[in-house]
Amino acid sequence: MAEKTVKRAAQTSDDKTFDVVVVGAGFAGLYALYHLRERGLSVCVCEAGSGVGGTWYWNRYPGARVDIESVEYSYSFSEELQQEWNWTERYASQPELLKYANHVADRFDLRRHIRLNTRVTSAAFSEAENIWTIQTDKGSTLRATFCVMATGFLSAPNKPAIPGLDRYSGKQFHSADWPNDGVNFSGKRVGVIGTGSSGIQMIPIIAQQAEHLYVFQRTANFSIPLRNKPMHPEFQQSVKTNYPEWRRREWEAPGGYVSVNFQMSEPQSALALDVSHEERLTDFEYRWNSGGLCFYNSFPDLYTSREANSTLADFVRGKIHERVGDPAVAEALTPKSHPILTKRLCADTGYFETFNRQNVTLVDLKKSPIEEITADGVKLQGGVEHKVDCLVFATGFDAVTGALTRMDIRGRNGLSIQSHWASGPRTYLGLMASGFPNLFIIDGPGSPGAFFHPILLSEYQVRWVGDCISYLWQNGFASIEPSPDTEDRWVGHVNEVTNQFLVSQVDSWYLGSNIPGKPRVPMMYIGGFKQYSGWCDKSAAEGYEDFCLTRTHASRTAAVS
Repeated sequence: MAEKTVKRAAQTSDDKTFDVVVVGAGFAGLYALYHLRERGLSVCVCEAGSGVGGTWYWNRYPGARVDIESVEYSYSFSEELQQEWNWTERYASQPELLKYANHVADRFDLRRHIRLNTRVTSAAFSEAENIWTIQTDKGSTLRATFCVMATGFLSAPNKPAIPGLDRYSGKQFHSADWPNDGVNFSGKRVGVIGTGSSGIQMIPIIAQQAEHLYVFQRTANFSIPLRNKPMHPEFQQSVKTNYPEWRRREWEAPGGYVSVNFQMSEPQSALALDVSHEERLTDFEYRWNSGGLCFYNSFPDLYTSREANSTLADFVRGKIHERVGDPAVAEALTPKSHPILTKRLCADTGYFETFNRQNVTLVDLKKSPIEEITADGVKLQGGVEHKVDCLVFATGFDAVTGALTRMDIRGRNGLSIQSHWASGPRTYLGLMASGFPNLFIIDGPGSPGAFFHPILLSEYQVRWVGDCISYLWQNGFASIEPSPDTEDRWVGHVNEVTNQFLVSQVDSWYLGSNIPGKPRVPMMYIGGFKQYSGWCDKSAAEGYEDFCLTRTHASRTAAVS
């Protein structure tokens, strides 16, 4: 049982005033509700969807599946939950993950605190009252001392502004806003735009249904076999028996997951350039045959040295050519514009083999970009038009910040989050922003985000928030926020660390550069969870001296330099 908070901020029994309003009922929001409620706080969760699950509620596209092993991609906070839930596959599908989220909501009686079909449109802080006022698209107004944004770092769909989209006569779909009842592509000519994770998962399945599939590739991506399979009961039981050790190792592992390490002992500590070609090849082949994202635990210099990185990139490029029959198509599918692991590594089931099918055409947009969408299909520069009955956008997200900047969030003196982040997101520890008191962000910009196990990171950050609220009330403080100087130091540190890695040299959503006009800056902290949690733990242990603490709206304590 979590430590109980000793004081209540919102002494009211109405249904509009709370200690905490949480925005989002995905995996982070559900745990935030559970944990903060356990501390004795009154909590209300607003969720735009008609069900819980967040990412796994919205992303229902064919083939949607997690790429971290099921036994690891799960909550660690409840031993009973870990023991009672049984996964059916090595990598859980979207329906199973959604079922798991719903089980958690029911298991811990969370639904009565969640308002579904309720999108938050604005949140404004009142210094006079030390209260956040939250407006929703239902026309309702909520008030809370604290606001927790659990909106996710991949939750604001990006649909490119291609000329002519408004006159297209066929049906359009986006991977992150898929119809509840699915889509039947049988007998249809289908165009898929985008070959990132979502596209790579859906393309093999759509190809099996469609009369003809046109894949419009903007950037060739590295992908390795997922090698999904049914869950072996004995394996699952062994994990349950040893969950304490699994979780301990997850917290210590670079990315927060360790499945392959239970077979290979520990992540590679040797450098790729210090071992023989044969040793590198043995490591790469083992990981290729193991499946999933285990390449992230390979040689550490793959992230910092182009020469080292090319040893793995060339290995995977060779595998692509082995999987695709037509050499010209294989060459077009082979990534050349970026080092491997500098964009999110994809994991697939038969993706490259799909291009061996007679009903699949690869359209390389590097050679012939899209000129416009016509009433009947996609017209390329040069005049070639591909007529399609349906267009599917697998074009990703306005990642990390998009869900927040699409709301009207205003802090002290009416400062908007859009204005504060005009030159790129600014936070301290990825948890709070200067000028926005008592506003916490889970998986926010400047936190490890996509570089660490998302569920474990959410659990850690939510507990940090709970501890922080307890400290404030136990010590007579009304609010907390970072100072501009503290924020500057963290942003500088995030940039300094990022510049040590090859990821800093590549345009991707890791740097916000997939969105036209978005500042190109690091979106997340790549320095590792151990170092990140060390900063957070130190701040809490020292009484949040690196923050500005306020006793009333007129009395603030300065952050310690």
